Amino acid sequence: MRKLTRQIYIGNIAVGGDAPCSVQSMCCTDTRDVAATIAQIEGLAGVGCEIVRCAVPDMDAAVALGQIKQQSPIPVIADIHFDYKLALRVLEGGIDGLRLNPGNIGEKWKVAEVVKSAAERRVPIRIGVNAGSLEKELLERYGHPSAEAMVESALGHIRILEELKYQEIKVSLKASDVMKTVQAYTLLSNHVDYPMHIGITEAGTTFSGTIKSSVGLGILLAAGIGDTMRVSLTGDPQDEVRVGYEILKSLGLRQRGVNFVSCPTCGRCQIDLIKVAEEVEKRLQGVDKRITVAVMGCAVNGPGEAREADVGIAGGKGEGLIFRHGEIVRKVPEDKLAEALLEEIEKL
Repeated sequence: MRKLTRQIYIGNIAVGGDAPCSVQSMCCTDTRDVAATIAQIEGLAGVGCEIVRCAVPDMDAAVALGQIKQQSPIPVIADIHFDYKLALRVLEGGIDGLRLNPGNIGEKWKVAEVVKSAAERRVPIRIGVNAGSLEKELLERYGHPSAEAMVESALGHIRILEELKYQEIKVSLKASDVMKTVQAYTLLSNHVDYPMHIGITEAGTTFSGTIKSSVGLGILLAAGIGDTMRVSLTGDPQDEVRVGYEILKSLGLRQRGVNFVSCPTCGRCQIDLIKVAEEVEKRLQGVDKRITVAVMGCAVNGPGEAREADVGIAGGKGEGLIFRHGEIVRKVPEDKLAEALLEEIEKL
């Protein structure tokens, strides 16, 4: 059962409470380049990204983010470190959320200024603890960036905001170590009821990062922890969004796009199933229909899986059967299988 957390809003997207776990990403463009950043955000929104974050390294970026926010089709979060003036500027520009650790902003009055401005606009603040940048005193006390040290860091930042009577908060505790991340989120969820932004940071390339993120986020989501998520990959941000939805889909938590089923192939297969499956999957990326598509290679499991799908292929010798809603609709040669399957999908 999912843990019930407080609900906040990032723009028009509810996070926490009974809202579904939202999927977000971060732009890799130079925020000062408004046109390039907007183009990337529009691409991300096109594959289902619901919230996007942009880095704000200096005042020029803070000013540009105001223009980006006005043109963005989805809510925008500003990623701020150290300089409270950057936070004040993006808040004036209408930003939807802040990623900001109060403890690294400096004097308490600076934090108070940011909180006052955020409160006036009901803009949430994400406390983002990262194992790679823990406070020096915590590292000295714990000896290494342990899950317990990460939780203590988060609670310290939370305390600063709570003392300023601010509770529009969400929290993340990210590490590149999967089980350390899981342990940290699990520990913190026993202490607070703020919504959790979950992710495995510096997870790696699309291949290794997808695996690490799927394992770590899958464990947390299955335990009821996670209100919004980012899959951090060294690659195209659109892949982060696609992987995020696949993780949620595999757990039955969200449904976006096609549920794609294909067999692993074996010596019984008499068509080039890998080629057919990859072509079908690639061409289905832009299809947002709540359907199951099966691409199967042989007569053992193929017909059964294909019948259970909304649309499916059951391979034979150099040809295959096309199923729609459990019925055989036609037999086609191998080189026409992908095209025939996509034609049937269009008819649904």
